[in-house]
Amino acid sequence: MDFVFVMPGTVNPPRGGILRDIHNRYETVREALSRIDKAAQENGLPDISPRLIEDGAASRQHSPEVQYLEIFAVSIAVHHLLLAEGASPMALVGQSIGELWALAAAEHLSVEDAARLAVARSQVLTRQAWNGKMLAVAVDGRRAESLAGLIAHPHLAVACENAPRQSVLSGPLPLIERVERVADSLGWPNARVEVPHPTHTPAMAQSAYDLRATAPRVPYGAGRWRVCSPWLGRDIGAEDPVVLVADALTARVRMLHTIRELYAAGADAFVECGEYPVVTKLVEAAVPGARCVVPLNEPDPAGAIRSLIADAAEIRSFGMRFSTGRHEGSSNGNGAHAEVSGAVSPVSAIPAPAAEPVSPTPVAPPAPVFRPVLVPAAPQTPAATAATATEIAAPTERAPATEPAAGAADTAGSDYETVLAELRTLYGDFLGYPPDLLGEDDGLESELGVESLKQVALLARVADQFGLPDLRANSSLITGGTLGRIAGAVVQARAGAVGR
Repeated sequence: MDFVFVMPGTVNPPRGGILRDIHNRYETVREALSRIDKAAQENGLPDISPRLIEDGAASRQHSPEVQYLEIFAVSIAVHHLLLAEGASPMALVGQSIGELWALAAAEHLSVEDAARLAVARSQVLTRQAWNGKMLAVAVDGRRAESLAGLIAHPHLAVACENAPRQSVLSGPLPLIERVERVADSLGWPNARVEVPHPTHTPAMAQSAYDLRATAPRVPYGAGRWRVCSPWLGRDIGAEDPVVLVADALTARVRMLHTIRELYAAGADAFVECGEYPVVTKLVEAAVPGARCVVPLNEPDPAGAIRSLIADAAEIRSFGMRFSTGRHEGSSNGNGAHAEVSGAVSPVSAIPAPAAEPVSPTPVAPPAPVFRPVLVPAAPQTPAATAATATEIAAPTERAPATEPAAGAADTAGSDYETVLAELRTLYGDFLGYPPDLLGEDDGLESELGVESLKQVALLARVADQFGLPDLRANSSLITGGTLGRIAGAVVQARAGAVGR
């Protein structure tokens, strides 16, 4: 089993204390975080590590630079956790700015230089203050290209090809609003992706120019592992890191193609160096046969890695036994192989078929279903708000849930049942399901297969139907949502509105 370490791009700020355990356990993690703190101090920023390793740490400063460095800190910490537990990658891949994290993890750049370059990148984007947005649409790259072509503006572009059924467009806000209306008219689920800065459009040419002119020059080393670039479409060579990061601002990120090329080359396990499944969601959609692991999303991160390594060793051992049995064992008259070194060859363990077997009708495998996860942006400073959002990467941090406490359905009584009945009708009409087949506790994604973009669209309809606009921002109703949870949230929000 060959591993690929994947680094998420701009996602929501990590939870406080997320790195506490691995910081306490691994010296290499402590050293990496200390180096990021040093770079932050040099740029007039607060230390990054305290909020990530301490319970009850002070609230974070909501600046884009702090957010990027926190994401970097989590990625590099998980990378060192993987190495400490014995995992070694065949390659590293980063999504958007995550490519900078991958370069540092592969030791092409120092941790300090990667942090300095991330801050410089953020500063030029903030100075440009471009009024742009990014929009995720549940279609392939070809249809997304057609969608942008309908408007044909030089700054409206397909920014990312993430998965077979998810692409992202980046462009000026008025044009993105037009794209939304067209996508809605075609029945294509869509949702805005809100993060500190918009990128991957020709509109970022000014920021790219400024970064090349002002960013500190950093040395580039040979590195320990290869880094595959989804926007270059190849491994990164001896490029100037500043030029590399600058040019990426205006380029399209073809994550889908990179994932498939790595899988075809032998990668069969993708490990995400982030807090939640972000890039691995794209992997699952692109190559359903690949194994995906997100250590920080497991109760025991180190144990999850050890289990993955043990599985890889078992697969390699089985492959060796199979190869030995096939090539060295004595053959019987039917071509099946006998025991080799006391082990039964997998071929010889298969019973001979009965005479004239009846062949079953072939059944085509189901088409892979991509279920992206989208979450709202973190709060921003006035400067970040002026810059207006986004970078793409599917999101991470879950917003605080507003679902009712246990037993709320009972106390809500008939109001809850009325809301639930309306939701069954609304969701049934949209999805083409008979309302009575939509169970109260059925997982919309896990059991009914409703991808997250469709859930976003449906939750917007619920918010409009019940006059609860704040409901749109409740991402907990998308990540693991059920009709029962949504009904409870509606009842609770109504009660709160009456109480005010």
